[in-house]
Amino acid sequence: MGDVLSTHLDDARRQHIAERTGKILTEFLRFYEDQYGVALFNSMRHEIEGTGTPQAQLLWRKVPLDERIIFSGNLFQYQEDNKKWRNRFSLVPHNYGLVLYENKVAYERHVPPRAIINSAGYKILTSVDQYLELVGNSLPGTTSKSGATPILKCPTQFPLILWHPSARHYYFCMMTEAEQDKWQAVLQDCIRHCNNGIPENSKVEGPAFTDAIRMYRQSKELYGTWEMLCGSEVQILSNLVMEELGPELKAELSPRLKGKPQERQRQWIQISDAVYRMVYEQAKARFEAVLSKLQLARPAMEAVIRTDMDQIITSKEHLASKIRGFILPKAEVCVRNHVQPYIPSILEALMVPTSQGFTEVRDVFFKEVTDMNLNVINEGGIDKLGEYMEKLSQLAYHPLKMQSCYEKMEPLRLDGLQQRFDVSSTSVFKQRAQIHMREQMDNAVYTFETLLHQELGKGPTKEELCKSIQRILERVLKKYDYDSSSVRKRFFREALLQITIPFLLRKLAPTCKSELPRFQELIFEDFARFILVENTYEEVVLQTVMKDILQAVKEAAVQRKHNLYRDSVVLHNSDPNLHLLAEGTPIDWGEEYGGSGRGGGSSGDSGSPGSRVPEAATISEKRRRAKQVVSVVQDEEAGLPYEAGPEPLSPASLDSVTELRGLLAQNLRAESPPLASPLLNGAPVQESIQPAATPKANSPPASPFRQLLPGKAADLEPSKPSDQETGEQVSSPGGPPAILTTTEDSAGVQTEF
Repeated sequence: MGDVLSTHLDDARRQHIAERTGKILTEFLRFYEDQYGVALFNSMRHEIEGTGTPQAQLLWRKVPLDERIIFSGNLFQYQEDNKKWRNRFSLVPHNYGLVLYENKVAYERHVPPRAIINSAGYKILTSVDQYLELVGNSLPGTTSKSGATPILKCPTQFPLILWHPSARHYYFCMMTEAEQDKWQAVLQDCIRHCNNGIPENSKVEGPAFTDAIRMYRQSKELYGTWEMLCGSEVQILSNLVMEELGPELKAELSPRLKGKPQERQRQWIQISDAVYRMVYEQAKARFEAVLSKLQLARPAMEAVIRTDMDQIITSKEHLASKIRGFILPKAEVCVRNHVQPYIPSILEALMVPTSQGFTEVRDVFFKEVTDMNLNVINEGGIDKLGEYMEKLSQLAYHPLKMQSCYEKMEPLRLDGLQQRFDVSSTSVFKQRAQIHMREQMDNAVYTFETLLHQELGKGPTKEELCKSIQRILERVLKKYDYDSSSVRKRFFREALLQITIPFLLRKLAPTCKSELPRFQELIFEDFARFILVENTYEEVVLQTVMKDILQAVKEAAVQRKHNLYRDSVVLHNSDPNLHLLAEGTPIDWGEEYGGSGRGGGSSGDSGSPGSRVPEAATISEKRRRAKQVVSVVQDEEAGLPYEAGPEPLSPASLDSVTELRGLLAQNLRAESPPLASPLLNGAPVQESIQPAATPKANSPPASPFRQLLPGKAADLEPSKPSDQETGEQVSSPGGPPAILTTTEDSAGVQTEF
């Protein structure tokens, strides 16, 4: 690998890459500085004026899954330096960075991990043929001949490959199809989370960045959605640079690569990854420097905005009226002829899978709570409640239980419309809807937890507790129905704008964009940092189509098949005391109600799941328990003794509630019969991932407008291969495994989680 990089990335070419990257970054950061002032003004105006968005009925968890492990298990990873497959112990912490250890013993002994993978911008491939096709397309003229040895061979029939257009690829394989399905769900969850890398609570920096990305790409005549708007700001910025720099390098270096087609493909992957890391480091330094400068200037900008808010608003409205008078006739004709006829079909394509997904979320939540309630009846009441609630509290982050919800979005297609509206992929909409599903599930679970915890303070009997659980479930489902309706309608409006606005801007650009500079004289010089002609122009274009979008969503809400509330149905303060309950300390079900381990068990638990945590537990003991590996998805050694039937009662029907109450009453009156074998609570038994023998050495190697965003260890054995040449992120030797911090790799790239 070193020879390849030293040959094709010599000092002169590295200098050229740095200069080219610097030029692109300078041009983009000029857009970012312009958008920062606009975003700051919009944020402060929003705080003062507020909006009329519906008030959420469900509570939201402020610190979800703190210090918890999403998933852990074993998988085989292909090592590119020695072309061997190695069995790795892998886990996914709450920040969704895949952590790879030499083995489970290395983890338990606090040996630093061999790699931490941030999966933003990656795609999961389940077939070597898919991967070979993508690799062949990435470097024209390198398609292998029939019968030639491919770049990668997998020793099993169940590979999982993480592919990135610029960065390093990762190769894994499993022994069974069931393991492959589980890890695919987990890794897809990692990608979904890492792609959404810009914090939702970033009200200034986030909007400024995404608007700057859009403006920059539009200045290059690139409209429409962009798949690589995923990950953190630095990752997105690196993708932006590689979008321009990658093709240039490919055209320059491709003829110089030597060897067979598969060897040239391997060389290009190494070169592309090395360049991506160089770009990442340079982008990180430049972006952080500009961001620090803007944050230092922010107090002075805020003072000007507070003092002159009314004058700035008046100046902006005057500018908007002039621009509206100029473009409105053209924009209305364009909307009427090219957009309006297609809005209903786009909306229908979005609504069907999205509504099915949210309905599935409701059904899964209903079934899990019902199973828990029935188990409370048959398993000792409050004594086991802590164990059950620990599992329920993690439901929204359980990759397998949520998979049935996420899968509902997969059929989303915009057949015949993607090319017309320049939608490169529907993945941005799928992932955004799936994130909304996870948030609503967690909100429903957290609201249920809070209400149940309040009810437990009254000291109910087992019979009273079961009735209270059912009553709270009905109460939470009503709140979920309202909130999910509001979330879906907002999602539909934003998706329609994201599809139609770039199309309108591209259509209007030839006749309108060249005339915009003459409106600059209407902006006072003192307000030029907070009002931009280009942004105001886009807002006017948005207003021309917004009326049609709102009307389409309003009409869709009338159709009962989508389970949407009408706009006239508004719930305000229907439960005024509920939000006060959420201000207390987070609920620790295991500590308060008898569960010793988080999530129901772990490899390192010293107590049984039902044992009490001593009240006088020391701080060090609590820290030890918090750091244990507790997989949300795990092998259950002792399952719950009762489970509802495979066909859950429909929560949407009043008859089902009556039937459920009758069923609960029957179980309260009758003793539960002894069970021949334990059953799990609402999930099939997960197969244990058994370590398999490593293949022999001679085995062939087997990311409105904001779009959605993509170590070398102290070895236990002296002869383990180093990952330094493979591009994996390497931890410094010694010390505990830093799975929650920034890790620096051998090339100097820091990936933040």
